[in-house]
Amino acid sequence: MEEYKLFDAEYRLMDLVWSLEPVNSTALARRCEEAFGWKKSTAFNLIRKLGERGFLQNDHATVTALVKREQVRQYESAAVVERGFGGSLPAFVAAFLKGNKLSREEAEELRRMIDESGARHD
Repeated sequence: MEEYKLFDAEYRLMDLVWSLEPVNSTALARRCEEAFGWKKSTAFNLIRKLGERGFLQNDHATVTALVKREQVRQYESAAVVERGFGGSLPAFVAAFLKGNKLSREEAEELRRMIDESGARHD
């Protein structure tokens, strides 16, 4: 699962790629400069590194993601639960909800997801 780990700057770049793909690498570097204040060399360096790690493809100056946003989100959320809560999802949810109120729609959506998740494991 470690293969989906992204550092903050890498995640920001991937987020742009997921939103814009397919995207010209020069246009992506410009967007990185506008959004994050990065120099062109910084953006191209991250594109290269993420390409080497199998996250991106830069083919003839067209950048596309090789990893889906959902794969990274699943990894990140599992890592937070494991690292911060000893792998206990109920402990994570309790900490998240402490002091926060859910709307009726949010609570219903969570119940639906829990019910669907339980049905898959029966």
